[in-house]
Amino acid sequence: MCTLLTILTILSSFLSNLETKTLQSDFTVTVAEEVNAPMNYPGSITMSGNCFRLTMFGLDAAYDGKTMYMYSGDTDELTLSNPSEQELTETNPLLYAKALVPVCNVTERTTSDGAQTIVTLTPKDQSIGINRFVLRVRNSDLMPLSVEVKEGKKTSTLKMKEPKFINTKGEYVIKAESGTYINDMRL
Repeated sequence: MCTLLTILTILSSFLSNLETKTLQSDFTVTVAEEVNAPMNYPGSITMSGNCFRLTMFGLDAAYDGKTMYMYSGDTDELTLSNPSEQELTETNPLLYAKALVPVCNVTERTTSDGAQTIVTLTPKDQSIGINRFVLRVRNSDLMPLSVEVKEGKKTSTLKMKEPKFINTKGEYVIKAESGTYINDMRL
């Protein structure tokens, strides 16, 4: 029982940090399948609570708590939408961790040097689409260092590069430049 309380305290404290602080980091996402060579994709994120600004795959995405903004420089198009909770969690793996907690068994272990905690979420019902979600957190400041999601034969790993909490709030809106096509899909 004590271990379960510790796990919930570590995970709760980490998620609470994301609600009250602004996280900023560059990252690399590596997608690997058993038969293919891994593919690496760089990006950056700033987030506070469920609001975020993300740059990846040549796209800029932002969510201000109500509207999702997706800008493609290739097509000079800004798409506005009101995303569902599922769409939000698919866009942001740290929000995905929060959504998984109620439907998963949660285990944790501290690394041998005591510097990090590895939190593993394993779905109680494997029909939700993933086999495992692993979050690595630095113990000194509850900073997320990596996220690994195992789905069948595919593993996606997000590794943070020098993550930090910043004192300023992020800009979670993307404004259209003159001439940008606006695709407004909001209801």
